[in-house]
Amino acid sequence: MVPPVSAAQPLDAPRAFLDVSCSVLGRPWRDRCADPALQADAVTMVQAHALPDLLARVLAGRGVRPAGAEAHLNPRLRDLMPDPDCLVDMGAATERLARAVTDRERVAIFGDYDVDGAASAALLAAYLRGLGLEVQIHIPDRITEGYGPNVAAVTALHEAGATLLVTVDCGTSGHAPLEAAAALGLDVIVLDHHGAPEHLPSARALVNPNRLDDLSGLGHLCAAGVVFLTLVALNRRLRGDGLPPDRLPDLTQSLDLVALATVADVVPLTGLNRAFVVQGLKVMRGRGRLGLAALLDAASLAEPPEAWHLGYLLGPRINAGGRIGDAGLGARLLTTGDAAEAARIAAELDRLNRERQAIEALAVAAAEAEMDHALGLDPDCPVLVTASADWHPGVVGLIAARLKERFGRPAFAFAIRPDGTATGSGRSISGADLGHAVRGAVEAGLALKGGGHAMAAGVTLPGPDVARFRDHLREALASTVAQARAVEALLVDGTVNAGGVTAERVRMIQRAGPYGAAAPEPTFVLPRHRIVDAGIVGNGHVRARLRSRDGQAIGAIAFRAAQGPLGQAILSGIGRELHVAGTLSVDSWRGAERAQVRICDLAHFD
Repeated sequence: MVPPVSAAQPLDAPRAFLDVSCSVLGRPWRDRCADPALQADAVTMVQAHALPDLLARVLAGRGVRPAGAEAHLNPRLRDLMPDPDCLVDMGAATERLARAVTDRERVAIFGDYDVDGAASAALLAAYLRGLGLEVQIHIPDRITEGYGPNVAAVTALHEAGATLLVTVDCGTSGHAPLEAAAALGLDVIVLDHHGAPEHLPSARALVNPNRLDDLSGLGHLCAAGVVFLTLVALNRRLRGDGLPPDRLPDLTQSLDLVALATVADVVPLTGLNRAFVVQGLKVMRGRGRLGLAALLDAASLAEPPEAWHLGYLLGPRINAGGRIGDAGLGARLLTTGDAAEAARIAAELDRLNRERQAIEALAVAAAEAEMDHALGLDPDCPVLVTASADWHPGVVGLIAARLKERFGRPAFAFAIRPDGTATGSGRSISGADLGHAVRGAVEAGLALKGGGHAMAAGVTLPGPDVARFRDHLREALASTVAQARAVEALLVDGTVNAGGVTAERVRMIQRAGPYGAAAPEPTFVLPRHRIVDAGIVGNGHVRARLRSRDGQAIGAIAFRAAQGPLGQAILSGIGRELHVAGTLSVDSWRGAERAQVRICDLAHFD
């Protein structure tokens, strides 16, 4: 039975794709290229560039104009690279770094405990070590130190002989630690991308495209992207100072780290970021970085890595160290030149990731049950906030992500610590700026510290009671969440038949990738396909087999869907014809390739 429509459709709402106004997941389906202008762009690309119709529609649906089709399909980094000096404070940063190189100073790098922080620290450390400098990396412990620089760590780095401290993927809000560094005579450079407060901490240079006075338009970069641009500028500075070009590190070989961080930090995969990922994947496939090669092996990835592997296979394993183990493992893996050490660290991260998955599963089950009850009492609640003393602080971000996915609204999860404080992490939906709301809570005195960006944020509360913070979020985000959910729909790129989903066609569609944030993976509908078999596999996944009316069949899977409405609809729909929506992929097994559908929604039809 088709679920009832929860709200009347606006009179001017575009026509539903295949007349699906309310799917199994309660949303309408819309044609991503419903706009006549987009349809015209697709036709022009077919005619002018001899592109397949399906690929042209995918490109048009992601804002690619006919004149830019060739550049999009074959992005060149040099065509998209900005002048790094367009970033505020870049000149001061490179001047101080160049002096450190000339004077052979000892440099300390303070990073974040996530993938972006580890990759950024490894990127900068490898460059400086390549020029003969002594470099120490410090990644804070999530539980004992928390996010960002702290006075104790800064003091220890100074006592170890550092004269220059560079914070990467953190530091923009670190007033007290940076003041302590200045008092010790330690120069500080901040290379960050997180949302910035109006009043910035004192530093020799603070390079952050999201500081309020920066007009570079590069706010979509992750921290590793900012570090890469800084090294491009530093290379130029050192050449100007007379350093022979053959002594300078080859920055193109570090693009694997930039690609990894860009995908894992879920920044928009458009423009420069997209070029970073395309070129970085080429470097990664060469397996020149021992740590990444070892991690690919630990993840049992036999095929050449694609963008989604960075987000779903490599990223979680590197993050596992910062979540429940040694936070420095990721940076050490990405900087080691010892194959045996790389294999050892990769194996440990793989083990920690399995442990993290078990911890997460129990916590998510409890959080989902609580939110099911809460939404039963208040179905229009704009933001979900939950807390528990039983949760590990390292998995609260994952809990928030699962709640956001399941209930389609921003979510925050908190771990209540033994000292009574609450450490939380949140995930948001498009259109609701969570980082801005969290910074407002800090400024209002509701939180000890916090920050982030539109889609993700972290915060520490002074006590276990999260009610005031929850009320602040609901007031700050109510209108934007309501607007975002009112227009929520599954955007469809076209229709395909089971027999037409081949490995060759999937690779053709992948030419418009890589896909990710702001460049969604294409979604296609298999109309009127019968579910001939279905069952639960793995960790709550639902595997199925679909057959078209002309007898063609294809395998399909819905990840983590077994207990939700999508999985239940698949399992109960055996023998029935349905419209099946999903993305297309190629599954490699023992040297054989099979195209398959990753189901994201279903719809009944009259």
